[in-house]
Amino acid sequence: MSTIRSTNDQHETGSQEIAAASSVCSQVDPDLLNESELKKYYSLEGFLGGTRLKARLFMSYVLQRLADNPPHPRLTTVYQRMRGVHIGEHVYIGPHVSIDFLYPQLVTIEDYVSIGMNSMIFAHSNPTCSVWLKLNRYPRSVAPVTIKNGAWIPPGVIILPGVTIGENSVVGAGSLVTRDVEPFTMVAGCPAKFVKRLDL
Repeated sequence: MSTIRSTNDQHETGSQEIAAASSVCSQVDPDLLNESELKKYYSLEGFLGGTRLKARLFMSYVLQRLADNPPHPRLTTVYQRMRGVHIGEHVYIGPHVSIDFLYPQLVTIEDYVSIGMNSMIFAHSNPTCSVWLKLNRYPRSVAPVTIKNGAWIPPGVIILPGVTIGENSVVGAGSLVTRDVEPFTMVAGCPAKFVKRLDL
């Protein structure tokens, strides 16, 4: 009986702590919290820093929109380089490929890479509006993404932060890549899993 009472007391205490944390979080403006995190990352301070951050994000947005469907496919790589994405030679990026809006400079695409339309590459994760999740469980995470020489990313692939796609590897269309892909390997699925070696 005392064990049950102890378990119930722990549950009530935990519930009270969560309620108190939720109350504190409800007083925090998520927009200001996100802006302060970005300003800290980019070493910007004060009103002028906030203005520079907004200008940076606006330019990134405009260039991403231009890259979505340019008059010539080669212009996509030009616009993405202007955003800060590191792109090698002989790279194809299809229409409506989204490359991280806030941290494009953390994405590296090496030579002879093909990325199909409607794919997404993220260099960060962040529960933007949920202050409680951000402060208690899932803080902003920022990690570089690298797509190595000769890799093929077909349409609809999602690549999460911190992933390296190995040299001459293939990701199945519509896959969710949550971990590194070995060179000369095919992966597919949600999450993407090993399918076969390509060099055997």
